[in-house]
Amino acid sequence: MSQKVSIIGGAGRVGSSAAYALQLGRSCAEIVLVDAAGEAAQGEALDLTHGRAAVGGPQIRAGDYSAVAGSEVVVVTAGSRRKPDESRLQLTERNVALFRQLIRSVQAAAPEAILLVVTNPVDVLTYLAASELGWPPKQTIGLGTVLDTLRFRSLLGARLNLDASRIEALILGEHGDSMVPVFSGIRYLGQPLSSLPSYSDKAVQEAFEATRTAGAECLRLKGGAGYAVGLAVRQVVEAVLDDSGAMLPVSTLHQNGLFGGVAFSLPTRLGRAGVLGVSHDDLTDTERRALQVSAGVLRKTIARLNAAP
Repeated sequence: MSQKVSIIGGAGRVGSSAAYALQLGRSCAEIVLVDAAGEAAQGEALDLTHGRAAVGGPQIRAGDYSAVAGSEVVVVTAGSRRKPDESRLQLTERNVALFRQLIRSVQAAAPEAILLVVTNPVDVLTYLAASELGWPPKQTIGLGTVLDTLRFRSLLGARLNLDASRIEALILGEHGDSMVPVFSGIRYLGQPLSSLPSYSDKAVQEAFEATRTAGAECLRLKGGAGYAVGLAVRQVVEAVLDDSGAMLPVSTLHQNGLFGGVAFSLPTRLGRAGVLGVSHDDLTDTERRALQVSAGVLRKTIARLNAAP
C-alpha cells in the first residue's frame, strides 16, 4: 500500500495544518497538496519538505487533480469563508456549489479513496457527498465533532487541572450550535469524572459552553482555527490508514432509524474500508432526544438548500 494522502485546499490554513500534523505521524508515505493557488501549494510543500531532516516522515509535493490518483484518503479542506453581512445559508450555498465541482474531480482521479470532508458546513457537505454524488456511504466521512471533542476534553482538563489526554469524553450530533455533549460518559483514567475531588458540575458546563463557541472565538481572535483541526484530521486519517478500528465521532450518512436523512456524528468505528460500524447504544434517553433535535436542525438546513433557486 502506498499510504498516500491528498489534501484539497492544501495551501490554506486548515489544509497546511493537516499536512504538518500528518508529517509528524508515521502512517502515510506521501502527501499531495492540491489548491487553486498553485504556487502557494508549492510553497507549503517546499516548506514542509525542508523539515524532513528533523522528523523524517512522508514525501510532500504539490500537484493538480491528476496527482490525487492512487490516494488512500482524500481530505477536502477547500471552501469559502463567511463574508461580512452574509448569512450562514448564503455561505452554505456558495460552499455547496464549490464542493460539487471539486468532488467530481476527486472522484474521477481516485474513485476508491476514502473521502474525508473537513470544509464547513461539514455535516451538510458530508450528506451531499454520500447521498447525491455517488460516493459510497462507507467511503464518505466528515470530520464532524472530532474537533469539538478534542476541544471539550482540553477545556475540561484546563478547568479541572487534569491531563486532557486521559479524559474520555464525546461531543456528538451537529458540528454546530446543536452539538450534544455526552455528559454520562465522561471518564478520567477509566473512572467517572464525577468521582474526582476536583469535579464540579459548573466547570463541566462551562467547558461545554466554551467548546460550543470555540470556533467563533478562534475566528474573532486569529481569523480561524488551524492547528487543532489539523490534529483532528490526523486522528481520522491514521485510523483509516492503520486499519485500527478506532471509534471516533465522525459525521456519516444515516439513512434509517431515529436519525435518518442526515449526516452527523455518532461513535463510529473506522478502518481501511472507511466506516466499519456506528453505535449509540450507551447514550441516555436525554442525550438521544437531544440528538434527534440536532438531526432536525440539519434536516431543515438541507431542506432550505433544496428549496433555494
